[in-house]
Amino acid sequence: MKFSLAAGLMALLGLASTAQAHVTLETTQAAAGSYYKAVLRVGHGCDGAATTRLRVRIPDGVLAAKPQPKAGWTLDLTQGKYERPQTLHGAPVESGVREISWSGDLPDAYYDEFVFRAYLSDALKPGQTVYFPVVQECGQGVSRWIDTSGDPDAQGPAPGVKIVAPAHGGEGGHGHHP
Repeated sequence: MKFSLAAGLMALLGLASTAQAHVTLETTQAAAGSYYKAVLRVGHGCDGAATTRLRVRIPDGVLAAKPQPKAGWTLDLTQGKYERPQTLHGAPVESGVREISWSGDLPDAYYDEFVFRAYLSDALKPGQTVYFPVVQECGQGVSRWIDTSGDPDAQGPAPGVKIVAPAHGGEGGHGHHP
């Protein structure tokens, strides 16, 4: 009886992990007023096809985004105006990176991570979730991880980071570049 229950649970867990196979963020909580290292995890292609491009939209309140280059991949940055003026280290900032795109080849059988760093504005509030909509292109197919409703059962949930209260006493990355 225990063996079949364990086998049933393992099968269920296997299905759950397959159903949850989408683009996610490694770190899902961060403090406003600090730098955040976003690690986008890509566990599969689109219906068996290799990933050839990954685009992430940088949301309002996320400033000074800088991608980490990947060997064999081409980086493209799209600049644009912020919805409203922001402040970064006491200086006004009106525009910056609004989208990061990596183009290359990631076969469906492999897993990889795409990394960028950005500053989470003081305007972001604890308890708020900031979503990074991602479009994953795979030859003829496309997977859109753009649903920002926060519904865990959504068809294509966007990766998100929950804003937490800043740590006090000099911790939490205030003003320090990682």
